Amino acid sequence: MRLVVLGLSLSSSWGNGHATTFRALLRAFAARGHDILFLERDVPWYAQHRDMPAPDFCRLALYPDLAALESWRPAIAGADAVIVGSYVPEGVAVGRMVQATARGATAFYDIDTPVTLAKLERGDEEYLSPALIPGYDVYLSFTGGPTLQRLERQYGSPAARQLYCSVDEAAYQPLNLPPRWDLSYLGTYSPDRQPTLERLLIEPARRAPELRFAVAGPQYPAGIDWPANVERIEHVPPADHPEFYASSRFTLNVTRADMIRAGYSPSVRLFETGACGVPIISDTWDGIDTLLQPGTEILLAEGAEEVLHALRDMPEDRRRAMGQALRARVLDEHTASHRAAELEGHLREAIARRVEERVAS
Repeated sequence: MRLVVLGLSLSSSWGNGHATTFRALLRAFAARGHDILFLERDVPWYAQHRDMPAPDFCRLALYPDLAALESWRPAIAGADAVIVGSYVPEGVAVGRMVQATARGATAFYDIDTPVTLAKLERGDEEYLSPALIPGYDVYLSFTGGPTLQRLERQYGSPAARQLYCSVDEAAYQPLNLPPRWDLSYLGTYSPDRQPTLERLLIEPARRAPELRFAVAGPQYPAGIDWPANVERIEHVPPADHPEFYASSRFTLNVTRADMIRAGYSPSVRLFETGACGVPIISDTWDGIDTLLQPGTEILLAEGAEEVLHALRDMPEDRRRAMGQALRARVLDEHTASHRAAELEGHLREAIARRVEERVAS
């Protein structure tokens, strides 16, 4: 299959989770024998932080603006399938161009589905408009559950399909390192995640000065009152994620508010941490129990007391057993190889529908 992807970023993981998602998925997709071209808008904030300028599993091309994207029309027209991702700059114009040009199947890959739908409800069409959704042959969604029916019934998607994030199991493996922290969190600052981070990490740190914590990720405001036992790290590149996870007894998972409301929206950190065999403490949302088993594969917490109970009172043998059970579940169901096979199935289904429609017409 010849696939063209227009995504937010493949070259830089700075300040976004899209790059790691695309890297894992497309590497596994290429391993299935497919040819991939990734088109990325050249923006200065990623240009200054490129940690994968030349991927070995696909062709990467940067374009400075919409006018320059015109030179890629032949590749888009000749592809078997074309995917446009969420948060692509000028994504509505890019989507119109793709739908008008592509002869193969077209897909929208929403790595931010609940955020996208909340934006559309507000009339915010930053990268997708309601009018574009019926024109994509398949809507690939980071969110499953009832949201898929909503995309079809309310927005007219011909086919809304779940495509969760995943982990590159070759890149994320257990490391036997002495723990530097009792609880760590890895994620870019987000205003709607911050109250949960306050409740599940910062407040426990205040109450337990004898324990050690870490928060890694960019864009946190200068005014946050970090307790003295919370280490701040500005950025951890993907190659160093396994070492970061392995340096902590537990890792915290925090979900954006829109994704909690929608449910069925796992973060890539769940699967990365899981593949490294590090136990997770997570906030709660509908559908998490369809992915991981609470109590044996993941711990769910509402407040500081539950977090501190786990950090202080869980026996070491149970903590290790939970990490091993989590890793086994992730490797059985949530690797990039699993998602690449799902993606291939969704795209082949969309291609077949296109052929049927042409024959019928």
